Amino acid sequence: MIGNPSENTPVPLHVRSIEYQAFDGEDDLSIVGRLRDTRPWAADGTAIHHVHDMELRVTVRVDDLIITESDAVMHVFPHAECPGIIFAFRGLAGLQVGRGFTREVQNLFGGPKGCSHLEHLARSLGPVVIQAVTSKRALAVARGQSEDLITGTNSPWARNTCHIWAEGGVADQKLAAGWRPGRGAYPSPTLEVIEAAHGDPTTR
Repeated sequence: MIGNPSENTPVPLHVRSIEYQAFDGEDDLSIVGRLRDTRPWAADGTAIHHVHDMELRVTVRVDDLIITESDAVMHVFPHAECPGIIFAFRGLAGLQVGRGFTREVQNLFGGPKGCSHLEHLARSLGPVVIQAVTSKRALAVARGQSEDLITGTNSPWARNTCHIWAEGGVADQKLAAGWRPGRGAYPSPTLEVIEAAHGDPTTR
């Protein structure tokens, strides 16, 4: 434990915080990711406290999830030469957020070809974009502009992203039973509850 042994609350050796914010631009999304590394034990000035503070800003077209613009900013960095790599991350433009995105980011910016911290932000963009698209659709539902988060029974932005949305999995079965994401209870009830409420589709 770092700090005064008489204190009950330990002081972390290191803290990494990553935050993303997504903004609606009608036909696109603006995503701002920020990564900070700090050493709380050095807050008194005995050593370097703020180690990294970096941002990655991208614009993503909603229709096809293609990144149309990308810029990186370094606020705090360990070497004077570090900001020399930020222009490389404009190379995210043209990539589509979807299957293979993480691998493509690693190929472009992994290891000595980039900055490990900005590359981490870039690799993490995928789920943020998906959640932002979902939030955009949820806003439309809340405003009465849409019935639910999807059209029909298709959910291309979610399918095969996790065990729930595995093709033919529980989410697909819930959809077939009459459930629609964005409406009703949260979290979604079990498949059995939904089938009981809507009638088991296998008996129709």
